[in-house]
Amino acid sequence: MAKQIQEILIDDLDGGEANETVSFAIDGSSYEIDLSDLNAKKLRDALTPFVQHARRAGAVTTRRRGRGGNRAMSREKSSEIRQWAKAHGLPVSERGRIASTVVEKYEQAH
Repeated sequence: MAKQIQEILIDDLDGGEANETVSFAIDGSSYEIDLSDLNAKKLRDALTPFVQHARRAGAVTTRRRGRGGNRAMSREKSSEIRQWAKAHGLPVSERGRIASTVVEKYEQAH
Protein backbone atom coordinates (compact mmCIF):
# COMPACT_ATOMS: atom_id res chain seq x y z
CA MET A 1 0.00 0.00 0.00
CA ALA A 2 1.44 3.36 -1.00
CA LYS A 3 0.56 6.64 0.59
CA GLN A 4 1.44 10.13 -0.56
CA ILE A 5 0.88 13.20 1.58
CA GLN A 6 1.17 16.57 -0.09
CA GLU A 7 1.34 19.91 1.67
CA ILE A 8 0.32 22.87 -0.47
CA LEU A 9 1.13 26.35 0.76
CA ILE A 10 -1.50 29.03 0.14
CA ASP A 11 -0.39 32.63 -0.37
CA ASP A 12 -1.60 34.56 2.67
CA LEU A 13 -2.09 37.73 0.60
CA ASP A 14 -3.94 36.64 -2.50
CA GLY A 15 -5.07 33.06 -1.84
CA GLY A 16 -3.04 31.62 -4.73
CA GLU A 17 -0.36 28.96 -4.46
CA ALA A 18 2.63 29.95 -2.31
CA ASN A 19 6.20 28.81 -2.87
CA GLU A 20 7.81 29.66 0.45
CA THR A 21 7.34 30.81 4.01
CA VAL A 22 9.03 34.16 4.63
CA SER A 23 10.12 35.02 8.17
CA PHE A 24 10.66 38.55 9.40
CA ALA A 25 10.64 40.53 12.63
CA ILE A 26 9.68 44.07 13.59
CA ASP A 27 9.22 45.82 16.94
CA GLY A 28 10.32 42.73 18.84
CA SER A 29 7.79 40.37 17.25
CA SER A 30 8.60 37.64 14.74
CA TYR A 31 6.27 36.77 11.89
CA GLU A 32 5.95 34.15 9.16
CA ILE A 33 3.91 34.50 6.01
CA ASP A 34 3.37 32.06 3.13
CA LEU A 35 3.93 33.81 -0.20
CA SER A 36 4.27 33.19 -3.92
CA ASP A 37 7.58 34.12 -5.53
CA LEU A 38 6.07 37.39 -6.77
CA ASN A 39 4.68 38.45 -3.39
CA ALA A 40 7.89 37.39 -1.59
CA LYS A 41 9.84 39.61 -3.99
CA LYS A 42 7.43 42.50 -3.32
CA LEU A 43 7.96 42.14 0.44
CA ARG A 44 11.73 41.97 0.11
CA ASP A 45 11.78 44.93 -2.30
CA ALA A 46 9.66 47.00 0.10
CA LEU A 47 11.99 46.23 3.01
CA THR A 48 15.27 46.70 1.10
CA PRO A 49 15.68 50.47 1.71
CA PHE A 50 15.19 49.94 5.44
CA VAL A 51 17.44 46.88 5.63
CA GLN A 52 20.21 48.72 3.76
CA HIS A 53 20.32 51.40 6.47
CA ALA A 54 19.77 49.11 9.46
CA ARG A 55 22.31 47.37 11.66
CA ARG A 56 22.15 43.70 12.55
CA ALA A 57 20.77 42.98 16.01
CA GLY A 58 22.58 39.67 16.56
CA ALA A 59 22.14 36.16 15.37
CA VAL A 60 18.58 35.16 14.66
CA THR A 61 17.91 31.55 13.84
CA THR A 62 15.32 31.26 11.13
CA ARG A 63 14.45 28.43 8.88
CA ARG A 64 13.05 28.84 5.47
CA ARG A 65 10.27 26.40 4.86
CA GLY A 66 9.17 25.43 1.42
CA ARG A 67 6.84 22.66 0.39
CA GLY A 68 6.73 19.77 2.81
CA GLY A 69 7.98 21.80 5.77
CA ASN A 70 7.84 20.27 9.18
CA ARG A 71 5.60 21.91 11.77
CA ALA A 72 5.53 21.37 15.50
CA MET A 73 2.54 19.41 16.76
CA SER A 74 -0.03 21.30 18.85
CA ARG A 75 -0.75 20.25 22.41
CA GLU A 76 -4.32 19.37 21.45
CA LYS A 77 -3.16 17.11 18.63
CA SER A 78 -0.56 15.47 20.91
CA SER A 79 -3.26 14.81 23.48
CA GLU A 80 -5.54 13.27 20.84
CA ILE A 81 -2.75 11.00 19.60
CA ARG A 82 -1.84 9.92 23.14
CA GLN A 83 -5.47 9.05 23.94
CA TRP A 84 -5.85 7.18 20.66
CA ALA A 85 -2.59 5.27 21.18
CA LYS A 86 -3.59 4.22 24.72
CA ALA A 87 -7.01 3.07 23.50
CA HIS A 88 -5.29 0.93 20.85
CA GLY A 89 -2.71 -0.57 23.22
CA LEU A 90 0.27 1.31 21.80
CA PRO A 91 3.06 2.40 24.13
CA VAL A 92 3.13 6.17 24.56
CA SER A 93 4.65 8.36 27.27
CA GLU A 94 2.64 10.91 29.24
CA ARG A 95 5.02 13.71 28.27
CA GLY A 96 7.64 14.47 25.67
CA ARG A 97 7.91 13.56 22.06
CA ILE A 98 5.57 10.94 20.62
CA ALA A 99 7.30 8.20 18.63
CA SER A 100 6.99 8.72 14.88
CA THR A 101 5.66 5.17 14.46
CA VAL A 102 2.74 6.01 16.78
CA VAL A 103 2.04 9.27 14.93
CA GLU A 104 2.12 7.44 11.58
CA LYS A 105 -0.35 4.80 12.82
CA TYR A 106 -2.65 7.56 14.12
CA GLU A 107 -2.52 9.40 10.79
CA GLN A 108 -3.21 6.19 8.85
CA ALA A 109 -6.28 5.58 11.03
CA HIS A 110 -7.62 9.09 10.51
